[in-house]
Amino acid sequence: MQIYSKQILGKSDGPHLLITGGVHGDEFEPMVAIRRLARLVDPSQLRGRLTLIPVANEAAFLRGTRTAEDLLDLARTCPGRPDGSITERTAHALSQIIQTSDYFIDLHTGGTIMSVLPLTGYKLVPDEGILEMQRRMAHAFNLPLVWGTDYRLEGRTLSVARDAGIPAIYAEYLGSGLCDPVGVESYVDGCLNVMAELGMIDRERPASRVERAIDDFRESAGHMQIRNPAPMTGFFEPSVRLGGEVEAGNPLGTVTDILGDNIVEVASRESGTVIVLRTFSRVHAGDTLAVILEDV
Repeated sequence: MQIYSKQILGKSDGPHLLITGGVHGDEFEPMVAIRRLARLVDPSQLRGRLTLIPVANEAAFLRGTRTAEDLLDLARTCPGRPDGSITERTAHALSQIIQTSDYFIDLHTGGTIMSVLPLTGYKLVPDEGILEMQRRMAHAFNLPLVWGTDYRLEGRTLSVARDAGIPAIYAEYLGSGLCDPVGVESYVDGCLNVMAELGMIDRERPASRVERAIDDFRESAGHMQIRNPAPMTGFFEPSVRLGGEVEAGNPLGTVTDILGDNIVEVASRESGTVIVLRTFSRVHAGDTLAVILEDV
């Protein structure tokens, strides 16, 4: 399995940073941002090595969907296996690349069905040195929310980095099937900021845009796909907005059957900020409708 990448070798020694996008085939801002980075980074001014992968999951990208034809989520399949399905083989190849890096950034969005409040995240690994470096990287990336979550979640690109002792962060920026130009610029700036933090380039540190930083040590924190599920298959109409506040027990919206005869109000299970909101109206029973970041 081949994953296409671009290598930029600096003129002097330094760390090896890996930046990936397109782990899901319907997440577009990372793809554009990483291709732009490939044109912006000057090898003569670079210390170390930069590996750029704009589209890690080519099979899913060509389908225009989150997953490839085997319907496996690449971000739940790592480290994969070399003799498996298309996604398992991709996970194996991607995991091998991750293991060669010194630092790792994985860029995401909400894809075609979700919108995510711009955030940078990391896993709350037990190694204090790696954890502190991840915090530094996440703050340097400079998005409004910084979120540390459960390190025990498996199958992720960041779980591969965790097992290899590699400091790693991920980022999320909106989604809904769009390619937001502000999101692209934020991702380009964020990656350059982290490169400066790692000493790979010279770049003046910008004013901090971080508004909130939370280390959430609760079990399954960061597992967005299990929050506030749809009670049935139908049409979702939200009554909250991305970035808004909601109290536990208050409505997130309604799910309606095809004829509109059965309307079910969905109450929030938590109190806090709406950091993920479903924007694709058709839902299946069990689909996540929203993720609420609680004050912890």
